[in-house]
Formats: sequence, C-alpha cells, structure tokens
Amino acid sequence: GSKPSDLGVMPRKDMVGEEYMGLKHCGAAPNCFCSTDALEDDPDHSIPAWIWPSELGTDKEKAFAQLAEVINVYQPGQSNVDGGGFKVITNDPKAGYMYIQFESLKNGYIDDVEFAYIDGMGDRAIQVRSSSRLGYLDFGVNAKRLNYIAKVLRSKGWDAKGVDLDTHANYAIQNELV
Repeated sequence: GSKPSDLGVMPRKDMVGEEYMGLKHCGAAPNCFCSTDALEDDPDHSIPAWIWPSELGTDKEKAFAQLAEVINVYQPGQSNVDGGGFKVITNDPKAGYMYIQFESLKNGYIDDVEFAYIDGMGDRAIQVRSSSRLGYLDFGVNAKRLNYIAKVLRSKGWDAKGVDLDTHANYAIQNELV
C-alpha cells in the first residue's frame, strides 16, 4: 500500500467533535496503536505516551537523539517481525518528529511508525503511533515492535510502557496471541 497522506501531527477530531493536535487515528482494525487516540474514545488502540528521563530536562532534541540511537540499532527480525528491515524517512529532532517505515520479510508489507512531541501533551512526553497499511490483522507485529523499542528505552531510564496484551485483550484475541 502507498503511504497515507495524513501522517504527521495535525488537527484531528475526537469522538465528540472536539479538535486537538495529534497523530492519525487508528481506525477499526486491530493492527494499530496510537497514544494520541484518547483511552475513553478508543481503548483498543490507545497506549500511553513515552516519557523521556528527567535528566534530559525538557530538551526534546536530546530526547529525539536518544530515540534515534535506539531506532538505529533496532534488530530487524526480532520476535520474527520486520525481517525486511526499516528506513528512517524523517528525523527532525528540532521539530520533535520522527517517521520510520518498517518492512515485513515475506510480502514486503510496510508499516508506518511515528514519534512526535506535541505542545500541551506533557513536558517530556513523546507520542507514539505504529500501524499496518494493509490488511485487517497484524498478527502481533505492531505490539511486538513497540514493546521491543519500549524495552530498550526503559533500559535508558524512559517510562515507555508499550502494549499490554491484558489491557488490549481484543487485539490479542483477534490476532491469536493468546
């Protein structure tokens, strides 16, 4: 599938029509997670933002530099996902935005992953989105990817929760992870 035209931080509307700055909504399919989708609006896709360590202060450029280090050493094929590798398309620490395309090994499917600092959504918070472009199920790929990256960031002092399959039971059941 082609790259969605509405990626990035832009005005979005919540369930009651209120406008906010956020990343692209997930939609109905169990193949996406997004921290700017409100928990009460979309519990199946909502995950917490990732909080960088306090020793980095409120310097988003330092936080994005650390995030880029972690992404750049990502292991394609970990947990049998992203065997086709990945490509950093946009890395703009000054703006507080990073966009990466991850590729599956067999079919060459592309998943879109975004990290963004959004004013007003936490002093040290990085918003996260990981989504499949095609298909309905993702067989756990987006959760495994985010959990791998989150684990490495936690080892560097981040509060990065990743995807909890207990709180995302619908995703886990539909993707046959439990």
